[in-house]
Amino acid sequence: MMATYINEPAHTFNEYLLIPGYSDTNCIPANVSLKTPLVKFKKGEKPAITLNIPMVSAIMQAVSGERLAVELARNGGVSFIYGSQTPEEEAAMVARVKAQKAGFVPSDSNLSPENTLADVLALKAKTGHSTVAITNDGTSGGKLVGIVSSRDYRVSRMDKSEKVKNFMTPLEKLVTAKYGITLSEANDIIWDNKINSLPVLFEDGKLYGFVFRKDYDSHQENPNEMLDAQKRFIVGAGINSRDYEERVPKLVDAGADVLCIDSSEGFSEWQKITLNWIHEKYNGKVRVGAGNVVDRDGFLFLAKAGADFVKVGIGGGSICITRETKGIGRGQATALIEVCQARDEYYKETGIYVPVCSDGGIVYDHHITLALAMGADFVMLGRYFARFDESPTQKRTVGGTVVKEYWGEGSNRARNWGRYDLDGSKKLAFEEGVDSYVPYAGPLKENVEKTCAKIKATMCNCGAITIPELQKKAKLTLVSATSIVEGGAHDVIRKEKDGSDR
Repeated sequence: MMATYINEPAHTFNEYLLIPGYSDTNCIPANVSLKTPLVKFKKGEKPAITLNIPMVSAIMQAVSGERLAVELARNGGVSFIYGSQTPEEEAAMVARVKAQKAGFVPSDSNLSPENTLADVLALKAKTGHSTVAITNDGTSGGKLVGIVSSRDYRVSRMDKSEKVKNFMTPLEKLVTAKYGITLSEANDIIWDNKINSLPVLFEDGKLYGFVFRKDYDSHQENPNEMLDAQKRFIVGAGINSRDYEERVPKLVDAGADVLCIDSSEGFSEWQKITLNWIHEKYNGKVRVGAGNVVDRDGFLFLAKAGADFVKVGIGGGSICITRETKGIGRGQATALIEVCQARDEYYKETGIYVPVCSDGGIVYDHHITLALAMGADFVMLGRYFARFDESPTQKRTVGGTVVKEYWGEGSNRARNWGRYDLDGSKKLAFEEGVDSYVPYAGPLKENVEKTCAKIKATMCNCGAITIPELQKKAKLTLVSATSIVEGGAHDVIRKEKDGSDR
């Protein structure tokens, strides 16, 4: 008996280019749809969840916190809240995302009547919000007794020790709404009464949240919002194959729309057991993806086990060192092409389409388009999202460059034993990820819009205005190392970008 040898080299995205195809007058970016299925569906039916852009955020501490989850959902994608925390902490994060019903904002600036102007100013400096809810106990869920806005005080004419109860706008002078009001009705009240914010209260007078005038414009500006039937943001959550019996019920109760088993290698009976348990207990109430795999056999195993989508990629992430520590993995492009071929064959045989997620190996924006052309339905990104304002990490200045921290789930910093543990010892025997920095890139919205604009433009060059059409029409070519060099700027002296050439 001998090992199986695959003598063809495994390739990465950077070794491929797309060859342009014929594009007619209909092929303009404005006509391109980036909608794509997130979870499996039967032929002739629609998927339970469809992404409006083909991007989800990685199940990582340094990436998928609640702030990024809301902002990505607002812009058409879905985040998977990281699982390397207690089930209670993860469920609480999910619940807070679900509480942020589109247009209905939980109050994060709250004081009691006994607080002072100094407290108001300190809170405003911390949150950047000028509207402060005054509740009986100073919490976001207390009974509303008033509001303080910038119109209620003048710092130059007031003592900072002045108590809030003496200058707040009291409840009886406020326009409020009852919980259950629709966003459209709330906006009508705002416009009719010429107010900037509308407190929404439960029957007992406790504060549910606010609707802001400025958010009406935001809602109009984000037509790609990922919303559930109750107009709440769609959010995912990561799980492992160890504590799922405890973790999954809490996540489902918190409102998670989709789960994903987070593992560096998913061709495992542990994942099958986890999938079986979830399907038997919830019978489709919650969807769950699985992975990661890098070949046909791994995909078919998870598809037959009931995975709602399958993640492809081992060792290709920018902070992943699985290949060098364990010697397993495969070039991302080769792995993706083989898995997507198996996906198409499985669909032809069974009538069940299981979406494929390409996870890792994305360095440049055009790699996303390559992944889609190779058959991926969507991509999972870590480093890409870690760079933005909304990721959970702090900005730092290193060597004169503004950066954000970024670490792998296999690093000692993450201590995500549940992702790798094989013997139940609840510890990392060795690291499979590193601790690093990534260049700070600003807000998520403008970066995602720019990336999607590039994807749409390239699709038009290939004569496609939908992702399935791109997968059908795409022509890809392998390139030599010399061609890769030729593809960048070369044989010139680059100007420094000082703004003078803008």
